[in-house]
Amino acid sequence: MREGIQLFLWWVECFFILYMVGYASFLFLSVTVGSSDLYAARRRNLLKNELGNDYYVPVSVIVPAHNEEVTIEATVRSLLALDYRLYEIIVVDDGSTDGTSRVLQEAFGMWRIDRPIQRRIDCRPEEAVYETRAWKVPITLVRKQNGGKADALNMGINVAGYPYFLCIDADSVLQHDSLEKIVRPVLEDPTVVAVGGAVRPCNGAEIENGRVVRYRMPRSLLASMQVLEYDRSFLASRLLFDRFNGNIIISGALGLFRKDVVVSAGGYDSATMGEDMELAVKLHVFCRESGRPYRIRYVTDAICWTQVPERLRDLCRQRRRWHIGLFQSMTKYRNILANPKYGAVSFVSYFYFLLYELFSPYIEIFGLVTTLLAFLVELINVPFMVLFFGIYVVYSAVLSMTAFLARVHTVDMKLYPTDLLKALGLCVVEVSCLRFVLAWVRMTALIGYRKKKHSWGTITRQKIEYK
Repeated sequence: MREGIQLFLWWVECFFILYMVGYASFLFLSVTVGSSDLYAARRRNLLKNELGNDYYVPVSVIVPAHNEEVTIEATVRSLLALDYRLYEIIVVDDGSTDGTSRVLQEAFGMWRIDRPIQRRIDCRPEEAVYETRAWKVPITLVRKQNGGKADALNMGINVAGYPYFLCIDADSVLQHDSLEKIVRPVLEDPTVVAVGGAVRPCNGAEIENGRVVRYRMPRSLLASMQVLEYDRSFLASRLLFDRFNGNIIISGALGLFRKDVVVSAGGYDSATMGEDMELAVKLHVFCRESGRPYRIRYVTDAICWTQVPERLRDLCRQRRRWHIGLFQSMTKYRNILANPKYGAVSFVSYFYFLLYELFSPYIEIFGLVTTLLAFLVELINVPFMVLFFGIYVVYSAVLSMTAFLARVHTVDMKLYPTDLLKALGLCVVEVSCLRFVLAWVRMTALIGYRKKKHSWGTITRQKIEYK
């Protein structure tokens, strides 16, 4: 019996060595490439060596909203402050039960109009349409029956009058130059069908006219750890995948799309909880199957500031929803795996998300269980395991701090000494504690998920400090 357990643990050890070496190598390469790209972009900006012209791609900015009365006004005001000329704002109120529509009508002087909507993509019917042209750009509000975020986005696409549309969450604000920067890949390359931007937590940030005038790490320790997590995530894999047209996810908080291609592909899938990833993967499949030359880009200097949960319960709900969306997209497009037709998207991107995102919580929890088993049967070298875990924590923390400091430096944000010390301490806690809590949440996410697969979910919002 003991020999059997010993053989089993040996195989587990071999697997985890390969798994951790692969992940550590990928993370190191990603952060190195990401940091290099950030510094290169900063040098170009300092030298003014970037695309400069007076051409503007017409963009419809779509804001899906459900019970967002606390944040929706700040979001729309941030959109009015964009350094851009040719765009429109469309807010889709997806059956809110609070005062989301009322806040918009009162804040921007909107009135009800009779406007026919051509449904090129199926969605729930509208209840009322409001509009105002008294501001910098037209603002349209559509109240519709509740159908979920994807359904609200499909309604926004149907209402959109311009050839490109930008999606932004109703609890987010855009930096003043984000729209200008996110359309640059479209001006540089006509085959670009989608562009993703960077997302940063706005908890602790004071934003004025689309500019961050004061930034501190959030008071909430949980929100501060998410700052480190977001910087590592957006700096790492997305910039590396952009090198070979391999991004298979565009954050729902900030994404630009070519409307005719999205309509031809069928729009957002309202049956999934991860509509942002599902659409990105769908565009890869649609373009390759139809033989259409295409690029899906990621730009790191187009920044969206979004609220992150400050309560553990809300964070768990959010990550549960994200993991369900990941599962739905990966299983729906499972034919991509090991398919030469999709090239690096298949053998690098899809494989990475399958092994290190979808399966990772099960692998991590399994590793903890086998470690406990080895300890109980006295087949573990405790000092070595402590040293190994310590090296893992320090390595991950160094990469997190590298990503965090690279982002802070390249966007010229002042970093207070207390914030630096806070980040140094929390990057260790995030890797050694929060990661395993969220791993458990993700591992149990699929239990009974079908009952609430169309639910937006409820997360406590706070007023955004926007002036």
